[in-house]
Amino acid sequence: MSRYSALALARNALSGHDRWPRAWRSPEPRSNYDAIIVGGGGHGLATAYYLAANHGMTRVAVLEKGYIGSGNVGRNTTIVRSDYMIGGNTAFFEHSLKLWEGLSQTLNFNVMYSPRGKVALAHDPGGFDGLARRGNIMRLNGIDAELLERAEVEKLLPYLDYSKQARFPILGALLQRRAGTARHDAVAWGYARAADAFGVEIIENCEVTGFLRDGNRVTGVETSRGKILSSKTAIAVAGHTSDVARLAGLRLPVESHVLQAFVSEPIKPMVHHVVGSGAGDLFYLSQSDKGGLIFGGHIDGFNSYAQRGALPTVRTVAECAVALIPAASRLRLLRHWGGIQDMTPDGSPFICRTQITGLYLNGGWCYQGFKATPASGWTYAHTIAKDEEHELNRCYSLDRFETGAELDEFGIGNWTYKQ
Repeated sequence: MSRYSALALARNALSGHDRWPRAWRSPEPRSNYDAIIVGGGGHGLATAYYLAANHGMTRVAVLEKGYIGSGNVGRNTTIVRSDYMIGGNTAFFEHSLKLWEGLSQTLNFNVMYSPRGKVALAHDPGGFDGLARRGNIMRLNGIDAELLERAEVEKLLPYLDYSKQARFPILGALLQRRAGTARHDAVAWGYARAADAFGVEIIENCEVTGFLRDGNRVTGVETSRGKILSSKTAIAVAGHTSDVARLAGLRLPVESHVLQAFVSEPIKPMVHHVVGSGAGDLFYLSQSDKGGLIFGGHIDGFNSYAQRGALPTVRTVAECAVALIPAASRLRLLRHWGGIQDMTPDGSPFICRTQITGLYLNGGWCYQGFKATPASGWTYAHTIAKDEEHELNRCYSLDRFETGAELDEFGIGNWTYKQ
């Protein structure tokens, strides 16, 4: 570190943040742009960055109704992986994981990607066979996968219940060593700062209230801060996809549900991997750098836009946690929260053009939004800039339910193969 850098660090550290420069600008919206992205979450910010970095489009505005990081990008369990087995999903999520591996260098911002490995548990012979099948498909596609016997799982994860009385017997597991976690807030901040450096304008507290039309073409948006014109308008609003798309006249096969997550009080390092289980109910677990156990379960079984928890799910997820990890019964729950999931019939997303000229759609991510962030932005930017789908998102079309081309990987997205 140079003498100047050391003095600057000391001055800023002692100034109470008063002299810290903004990570991105806060401009007033212009009257028109080459492209507008509705939604300032991870996918919207990644799209803006790759539009500028890969396609030279810098007259771009990202419109966020709240503040950057206030939606699902700040309300998830930070897991990244590529253990998928249906064509289309396999290549897409592997591309995303490869982007994760170099993302801190790409953005010049530490997103705290941690390839600690992800372990999917098998609790019965059918589940073990399903994991073997998934692992074989992954390996055929050049993706790392290791099938573990019970003794290997016990050595790797000694804190699980392996007793004869265990509620969920453990027969084996599938390990992907390159999978892991990243810091959700840092991902949003890193993409925002990098996009801003290219000239992209990030406009917070700017809610889209309608779309401007000229026949079958979208020409811009109505917002809480006035009209903004653009030849290309892209939706990337996560759990509010169906509501925002409805403003443009689109009716989507999407439902919104709450997905809750939990964090315990901090303890010494114990869980060194991401662990997933489909026994009893969906359950997944990791440990943060602060020491808290981060875990979650299934979505709530009713439609909702609430970003808060509900006691029935707390009970169900806590039962799974204690059944798998008896020592967890002695921990206190520090906090829990909810993110809004936009669920599609087949559990796979949309990244595509729409039947309305100049309008593009990114949504329906179900359980898979955070891990998809880099590849989602990469392929969505291509679709917007070139007005054609990238080969990696060609299967994520709106008409796939009409043509019978569903990507029904709901069970795989939920960690374990279900018979």
